[in-house]
Amino acid sequence: MHLARFPRARFAHLPTPLEPLPRLGAELGIDLWVKRDDCTGLAGGGNKTRKLEFLLGEALAQGADTLVTQGAVQSNHVRQTIAAGARFGLKTEVILEERTGSKAADYMGNGNVLLDKLMGAAIRYVPSGADMVAELEATATSVRQRGGKPYVIPGGGSNTVGALGYVDCARELIVQADQMDLKIDRLVTATGSAGTHAGLVAGFAALSVDVPILGFGVRAPKAKQEENVFNLAVATAETIGAAGRVRREAVVADCDYVGEGYGLVDQGVIDALTLAARTEGLLLDPVYSGKAMKGLIDQARKGAFKGAKGGERVVFLHTGGAQGLFGYQSVLEPALG
Repeated sequence: MHLARFPRARFAHLPTPLEPLPRLGAELGIDLWVKRDDCTGLAGGGNKTRKLEFLLGEALAQGADTLVTQGAVQSNHVRQTIAAGARFGLKTEVILEERTGSKAADYMGNGNVLLDKLMGAAIRYVPSGADMVAELEATATSVRQRGGKPYVIPGGGSNTVGALGYVDCARELIVQADQMDLKIDRLVTATGSAGTHAGLVAGFAALSVDVPILGFGVRAPKAKQEENVFNLAVATAETIGAAGRVRREAVVADCDYVGEGYGLVDQGVIDALTLAARTEGLLLDPVYSGKAMKGLIDQARKGAFKGAKGGERVVFLHTGGAQGLFGYQSVLEPALG
């Protein structure tokens, strides 16, 4: 795939560990492993750091002096983007959408938001349902009018440039598995803005790796989520010289575990967070990895991961975001007793 063709700013802690989860796996009747992309190192890490290596590479190549991006109030992507800007001396202006409707003090001021402020970003809040593309352009226009040179990063860093980070992750994962003589039967992750999921699909397609990827949705309905992932995977494959390699059937999203909506926590999410923490000391986040684990747990208990010779070997890609737990204290603490 020769990703060195693309501008890249290297700052992630890579490769991230690939580790067994024996106690949680035994609880679920599967051979469960975790790809620790919560350990990428940038301001607490997370999956967006891989994307930002390529996004920052392009921003720096273009001579940008200001990063402009958006996300929900407790956005992991926004936190990591601000950190990347700080790392390279770039200003960062962000738009936070009040997507969940929560006005709780911890949600609005703790967790990722506290870290955003600590790192010095200019923050603007907009109501739920705002046109975030238009808001990004308005901020970029304002930067230009002040004499700055903005580089606009879409929500989640999810475009063909950002998705290159997960093309690289697909390669990294297979190299690790081969070194460990570890046959992977299925890869499971959260799927939201589509960049992580699409990059993995494109990467596996380019490598001719036949490992099914299951994305547990966190916001959009199944048809829309799969369409978003497929379109970005196709575009990403074209970017890396693997046009025509992505098959539509390779894109699978299960969006039955979204619950009441994006960023809203239900008992199933709390149970998933608790089980992962108490069996493995593994900290998940309430919005992405927690909902993906909620889906994985339920599907495993229903026998969905039973291979021909017993339980499948499943790798759970941990997208990070435990920093967001502190924004949900008022929701989580009463349920934990």
